[in-house]
Amino acid sequence: MTETTRTAPAKVPGTAPPPRRTPAADGGRRGVRVLRRLTPWFFLAVPLVLLVTFTYVPVGNMIYYSFTDWDGVSPDRRFTGVGNYERIFTRPELFRVFLVSFYYLAASAVQTVIALYFATVLSFDLRFRNLFKGILFFPYLINGVAIGFVFLYFFQDGGTLDSVLSWFGAGSGHAWLGDPSSANTSLAGVSVWRFTGLNFVLFLGAIQSIPGELYEAAQLDGATRRQQFRHIIAPGIRPVVSLSVILAVSGSLSVFEIPYIMTGGATGTTTFVIQTVKLAFQFNKTGLASAAAVVLLLIILLITWIQRRLVPDEKVDLV
Repeated sequence: MTETTRTAPAKVPGTAPPPRRTPAADGGRRGVRVLRRLTPWFFLAVPLVLLVTFTYVPVGNMIYYSFTDWDGVSPDRRFTGVGNYERIFTRPELFRVFLVSFYYLAASAVQTVIALYFATVLSFDLRFRNLFKGILFFPYLINGVAIGFVFLYFFQDGGTLDSVLSWFGAGSGHAWLGDPSSANTSLAGVSVWRFTGLNFVLFLGAIQSIPGELYEAAQLDGATRRQQFRHIIAPGIRPVVSLSVILAVSGSLSVFEIPYIMTGGATGTTTFVIQTVKLAFQFNKTGLASAAAVVLLLIILLITWIQRRLVPDEKVDLV
């Protein structure tokens, strides 16, 4: 039996030995790791500065002004505590304007149903469906001021609406914007025409994100369109419907553009936001207006929290 001997591996000519780790090299590697961790924050720095400057700082100032009697001009700001909030909740004329929001809340429900219907229909194969999509979304692209002036002539006495009604033998000359009930209904109808396209796009995107294999399997099983909507589309777009409800509630409470342009808040069409703007810029009660804005913000946050508690987001697994 021969004895085996171990020999050292032959050194390849022209190769350098592996470098030894030095403290300087370890420090360089740590610096690279730290730099990698900080790199995302470098990209977020500018957006965060803009967010804080134009969102959180103004909100903080608004909360501070709500505890003063500042008129928006003078440098003196006398601290009044919760006096402005007491005036809002104890003076009915300041809080009664929330009743106008129910017209827009009902309009939001109507536009949600209309948008969901058209999004469901146009998600299937249909002739000229791209044309219909453009027609539905087009009103949302128009400037709100332009929409206000267009419908101002539409609803005026002897205007477009009265002319169309006269063709069918209906009475004309009705003051659509002169009576509180008809004025708020007309303004809410304008909001339906304008914002249906937004909800339509949200619902359509959610429906198209559902895997097509589910529709094919449902068709093979003989499922009708209604059954496909009930068992495939409705569960799949539940998070988007929840988002649409939040947007509808917050939007109905903060309506400003359309009623301010068309009526200026006259004939009982004053919304909470219009009243807040008038308090600040017409009556120079910036402190009271800031308190009203804080109340509106808290109400929207409270309603959103309640809605999220009652209808929590659930992970939907359709596959």
